Amino acid sequence: MRVAVIGGGPAGLYFAILLKRDRPDTHITVVERNRPNDTFGFGVVFSDQTLDTFAAADEPSYNAITDAFAYWDDVEIHVRGTVHRVGGNGFCGCSRRTLLMLLHDRAKALGVELVFNTEARPEDFPDADLIVAADGINSAIRARHEAHFQPNTDLRPNRFAWMGSTRPFDAFTFFFKERPEGIFIAHCYQYERGASTWVLEVEPETLLRAGLDQATEAESARFMEDVFAEELAGHKLITNRSQWRQFPMIRCARWTKGNVVLLGDAKATAHFSIGSGTKLAMEDAIALHAAVVAGGSIQQSLARFENGRREAVEKIQHAADVSLVWFEHVRRFWPMHPTRFAFGVMTRSKAITYDDLALRAPAFIKEVDALFAYEVAGNAQPLDIHRPPMFQPFRLRGMNLVNRVVVSPMCQYSARDGMPTDWHLVHYGARATGGSGLIYTEMTCPSADARITPGCTGLWNDAQKAAWTRIVSFTHANGSAKICLQLGHAGRKGATRLMWDGMDRPLPQGGWPIISASAIPYTPENQVPRAMDRSDMDRVVEDFRLAAIRGESCNFDMLELHCAHGYLLASFLSPLTNTRTDMYGGSVENRLRFPLEVFDAMRAVWPDDKPMSVRLSATDWADGGISEPDVAIIARTFAAHGCDLIDVSTGQTVADAAPVYGRMFQVPFSDMIRNETGLSTMCVGSITSADQINTILAAGRADLVALARPHLVDTGFAMRAAADYGVTDIPCPVQYEYGRDALMRSAARERADLLELRKRARPKSHGGAGGGHPTHAM
Repeated sequence: MRVAVIGGGPAGLYFAILLKRDRPDTHITVVERNRPNDTFGFGVVFSDQTLDTFAAADEPSYNAITDAFAYWDDVEIHVRGTVHRVGGNGFCGCSRRTLLMLLHDRAKALGVELVFNTEARPEDFPDADLIVAADGINSAIRARHEAHFQPNTDLRPNRFAWMGSTRPFDAFTFFFKERPEGIFIAHCYQYERGASTWVLEVEPETLLRAGLDQATEAESARFMEDVFAEELAGHKLITNRSQWRQFPMIRCARWTKGNVVLLGDAKATAHFSIGSGTKLAMEDAIALHAAVVAGGSIQQSLARFENGRREAVEKIQHAADVSLVWFEHVRRFWPMHPTRFAFGVMTRSKAITYDDLALRAPAFIKEVDALFAYEVAGNAQPLDIHRPPMFQPFRLRGMNLVNRVVVSPMCQYSARDGMPTDWHLVHYGARATGGSGLIYTEMTCPSADARITPGCTGLWNDAQKAAWTRIVSFTHANGSAKICLQLGHAGRKGATRLMWDGMDRPLPQGGWPIISASAIPYTPENQVPRAMDRSDMDRVVEDFRLAAIRGESCNFDMLELHCAHGYLLASFLSPLTNTRTDMYGGSVENRLRFPLEVFDAMRAVWPDDKPMSVRLSATDWADGGISEPDVAIIARTFAAHGCDLIDVSTGQTVADAAPVYGRMFQVPFSDMIRNETGLSTMCVGSITSADQINTILAAGRADLVALARPHLVDTGFAMRAAADYGVTDIPCPVQYEYGRDALMRSAARERADLLELRKRARPKSHGGAGGGHPTHAM
């Protein structure tokens, strides 16, 4: 077997090492365009978990790396005169040049042929069975076959420059400095004795105001030395091709072409803020090696590699995406208390959570909890400074919630002619006794023709009002939960089948005429809605007004207007579904006009001491859809008209949307609205655990957190979470108190056992491995 590796970076070298070790008769040539001693950049960083992976993959190279590394356990965050030090992280730094030399030595010892100072193309190796294109972020091979590999390059707006210094560190350190030009960020770590990496990052506007766009390398270094004079402590910045650049987030639809495979940065990149570039490359090499030695043809091996590796790469890229966006919006978080700011830095990528930090840095989490409690209390004495954020109270107007856990609105499609049934009484009643602070009804319709399906609940007559009153009364009598009525009109998504019979598909019979902002069907299969005229608008406004009056008669605690998910009012807000040329179309202010008329009519009849919220789709997940500035304007305008909370969802506006799903995937939109506008928000969407709730709240990304599917199968979700965190005073119906008390006792034991298991499951510390020196010794 003959293998050609084009590109002598860590990815190509490591693959060559692994394959030559296990297939010594394979002829492997690594061709590198640069000389052996050339290297650009300064250090690379690996976590304990990554070092575990390297140890398992190839112990000799692992030992060589750990002999040369600088190790640290802490992350330090410097912001506005404060320092937060968070332990238990476990990282090592290593000179990039040293890493390459170590891999050169290992490869040569195994018999890999290394060729330097030479350009190469796949056609230079006609006899090669396998060609590995590890030619880096600017891969010429990927570019030549762009139509096949289909790369997508997202050039991020922030600018960064890679510099170095002799300033020592004993922690991975973030410096945040504000000057008249803007906010300057330094990502710093020591990678060997007397040498540290400084990745300097600024917003594009800051770059221009500072004149760095026109500066030479030397001028940039001198300017940044002035910015971080105190932090450099007399040390100078060192440059090495330290130009200001934009980070390219690269994804490829295909990784292989014939016997050619892209590896490392050639196929996918991950932002430096999570330190994953070299990690990604070397783990690619491990995966490709495993795919090849598993046997079969080269084509089978490459298919095995791509199919088996893609999900892991995409997860790392997603974490990197979320992390880089946090730094791009650092100004959004700048007003936060430094403790909350530091918590946001630690949890920005979703890889580290509240519970992780409670295990790694319990003193820091105590500080986070105390800050949250004092902010909730205002001038009063906090309820309990040791209580996790999710179990702190929340107030909207005259409504007081005992905690911040919300049962999300979930359509049950089980009503008869809009009438809630015994199913609804059991559904809402069970969740009312489960410990959550707030329960939302499913979208309830103000008229029969406002329904999504024949199974949707309504509030357009007195019989329905009586049924809802029974549910509300039960909720109030048997728990501390408050209950919110959500009112909405299906619009162009109406007259469809029950979800389990075919969601969004039109009724085969028994349908009704539907209306929307414009005469655009949801899908070609659905009805074409009638574009609303003024008489339609007047009727709909009155329907909502009367439903709000009935809702108050039912004694609901809160009222929400549904303006999301492509339903009637959302169809006015989105430019994808609103093509009107009158005063209700065009600008965002015009598109907002009719939803605001509905809201104003409801607010006018809803008691002043009871809150109202609005559910918004903060993105349509489609080109040409609602924009971030649009959403901020819409949220601020509703607030000016008496809205107390924005319920932040996304999408479902158009059938061909392309949402990017993942854990807590809608939280960034809640974050944006809350921290750009100062309004209270509720987030929802793939939130499944109490740990995630606490992470979101402690970072200031929402005020309330709604969960849907977890509450479908666990009506006592909040009760169970309270037991897990040792919150013993969560309200409980007297009939269930014995069960709650037993849960508290068993949870305390289980919590101690789980803590011990999590400690054992942590990656081992490599601080003493192979003679590697801890940075605090330098």
